[in-house]
Formats: sequence, C-alpha cells, structure tokens
Amino acid sequence: MKNIAVIGCGAAGMMAAIAASECGASVTIFEKNGKPGKKIYITGKGRCNVTNACDISEYFDKIPHGAKFLYSSLYGYDNNKVCELLESNGCKLKTERGDRVFPVSDHSSDIISTLVKILKKKGVEIRYQDEVTWIQTDSEGKVKAVVSSDSGITDVDAVIVCTGGLSYPSTGSTGTGHKIARELGHKVTKMTPSLVPFETKEEWVKELQGLSLKNVEIRLEQIPCGDAAKPKKKKYVYEGFGEMLFTHFGVSGPLILTSSCYYEEADKKGNPYSYQIHLDLKPALTQEQLDKRLQREFDVSRNRQFKNSLNGLFPSKLIPVMIELSGIDPEKQLNSITKAERLGFVSLIKDVRMTVTGLRGFNEAIITRGGIATSEINPSTMESKKVKGLYFAGEVIDVDAQTGGFNLQIAWSTGHLAGECAAEES
Repeated sequence: MKNIAVIGCGAAGMMAAIAASECGASVTIFEKNGKPGKKIYITGKGRCNVTNACDISEYFDKIPHGAKFLYSSLYGYDNNKVCELLESNGCKLKTERGDRVFPVSDHSSDIISTLVKILKKKGVEIRYQDEVTWIQTDSEGKVKAVVSSDSGITDVDAVIVCTGGLSYPSTGSTGTGHKIARELGHKVTKMTPSLVPFETKEEWVKELQGLSLKNVEIRLEQIPCGDAAKPKKKKYVYEGFGEMLFTHFGVSGPLILTSSCYYEEADKKGNPYSYQIHLDLKPALTQEQLDKRLQREFDVSRNRQFKNSLNGLFPSKLIPVMIELSGIDPEKQLNSITKAERLGFVSLIKDVRMTVTGLRGFNEAIITRGGIATSEINPSTMESKKVKGLYFAGEVIDVDAQTGGFNLQIAWSTGHLAGECAAEES
C-alpha cells in the first residue's frame, strides 16, 4: 500500500485524497488551518458555486491561461462526475442562471461536510494545524518524506501539493506550495490577482459608489504603451454582457471580475499596456434605434428641461453624471437641443469610458493568476517532470478561468487526476 501525503485540505486536496484512497492508497492530509475548506466556505458569496453544468468542451473557451494543459484532467473527471459524487453522498445540487451549480441549501458548509464525510469513510487522516514546510527526496531525486510543523518527518511514497494560490490569504493561501516547488527546482511564474475589481481614474466613478447596473455590456480595450505604441485598430481583449457595480475605488461585479482575467501588465517584450473600459448602457439598441427613441421622448416632452427628462433612461444616481459627461446644459429645454448634441449623447450612452489604473489586491481576488509552470508538470498525471513522486493540483498551478464554477472544477479535476496517478504509478 502506498503512503501518500496531500498538502492542503481545500477543494483540490480533498478530491486528491478521495481519488488516491479509492485506488487503495493510505492517505494523510496536512492542513495548516484548524478546519477544512476555508476557501470553499467563502466561494460564491458563501453558497459555493461547485461547478458549471455546461458541456465540458465549452470549458476551454472560459480558461484564458492553461486550457490545453487541462484537457486530460477535465475530460477524465468532469462536472457530471463531481455532481454525482456529491449527490450520491447526500448533498443535493441545483443549476442556476449561467449553468452555475450550487448546493440546494445555498450553504457552502454542506459541500465541505459532504467531502469530509467521504474522506472519513475512505479512512483518510486529516492532520489539522500541521503545516508541511519541506519535502525530502532520496539520492535519486524521488520524494521520500514530508517535514511538517507538528508531525515532524513522515515517510511517504508520493506528495500532492494542493496549497492554493495567493488570493484570500486569510484562508491560508500564502504561497507555501510555491516556496516548496521552488526549493525543489520548479519555475513559478509571476503571480497576480485575478477575478478581481478594477481601480479607475475618473472621479465621477466614485460618485456612483453602490450603484449596480444590470443588462449592460462592457468591452475591455488593451492599449500598447512605450515602444509598442503605434496607431492600430482597437483591440478588445474581453467583451461581455451582464452586471457590474461602482465602488469607492472603481468598478466591480461579475462583468468586471471576468474581464480582469484578460488583464496583462505588459507584452512578452516587457512593453506595458494600459486599459480602457467601454460601457454600453443600452446594448439591446443600436445607435440608430436609440437615437429614434430619444427623438420620440424629446418630442413628447419638448418643453421639459434636459435634467428632468432622463428618468426613463437611467437610475437616478446615474443621471447627474450622464448630464455632466454629455456637456449639455442641464437647464436647456429639449426643443433647444441640437442634433449634434443629441447624437453625441447617443454615442455617450453607447460608450461610457473609464480608464483602468490597476487591479485590486490579493485580499479581494477570487483566484490567482500564475503559479507553478505547466511546462514542468505532466498534464496526463499532474506529476512533476523534475521530481518523481511529486504532484500538483488546483490553484497552485499556473492555470485560471472565468467566474461561474470553472475554477473549482479545475481544482476537482486536477485533484482527482493527481490522486489517482499518485496512488497507481510505481
């Protein structure tokens, strides 16, 4: 019987332990926190967006970084198998808008308790408040033991590192796994926050703090700077429809978080990028249709002042900002507004622009972009190409996806593959 150590009792770690134990291995999870699944507990605003129910083939368009690397793991243990595991062990699930899957109870704690119940049934030992700080290898460079803060040296045949990234460090994601990987000769790519709000330049954005907009469209424009700056056709790295939120520092909400997946600080030569958000407040209407609507409304209320004519178009909090951005005198009567002013207002509604000054930090990031280089991991097994018996799974790896349950599915899939292969391979 193989002895396997799993470092981290999050989504990837628990799934790795379940898979390895099902293959007959003796499994011990080392968890530095006092309880399991701390990050699972806060995902989906405490409801836990377990996975996404779309066809697994659609996942790869939702994964900006590392899609090809994940083919074997995602097809090997897909979203249907995750749902089957949870439901067969008493945790009922439901599918909501956007194919997002949640527990029927809306409590992430039910996902955690179900997984812990499975682990106990499989005979997996969980050592809480016991942090692995070092992995020992033998003279041939193969894993032979883990060194932890509480248990000391534990002999093992394989180790699966599932320590997460750097996002939400209060959950225990503080880079321990990356440190261990570096010490064993692995490359760790630059890590930045992802699925995270944007900070913006314009002061009027902060005036809208707390305002949520639904059914809007945004485009994130990437603008080359420095030596790479040349007049080019606009490049939109993300376009999406949905909901966004104004904050005291900039913008957030589902649309913004997803668009942040496509934020790159610089190109491969180090030339920096800047970014501009283009917000379409009325995406269901073309410019021509919107103009005709404005003409009708202006004709009906032709003697009304401009500032009093916009209640049907925007939330009240947004009206003074739109008036200011339009440059039209708020006291002006509608019958005095020129065609040029009206068309300019139409263009503004279809393209409100905000300048991105940066990302918020890891404390607010749902996931981490970057991590252990996928080029140094076998995608068919999740085993290190450098150290025999060393496996990686979940957010510790340089892969990330959009919101909607895709990142948790990556954790389940890579964890399962790593556990299975660690238990089976000689």
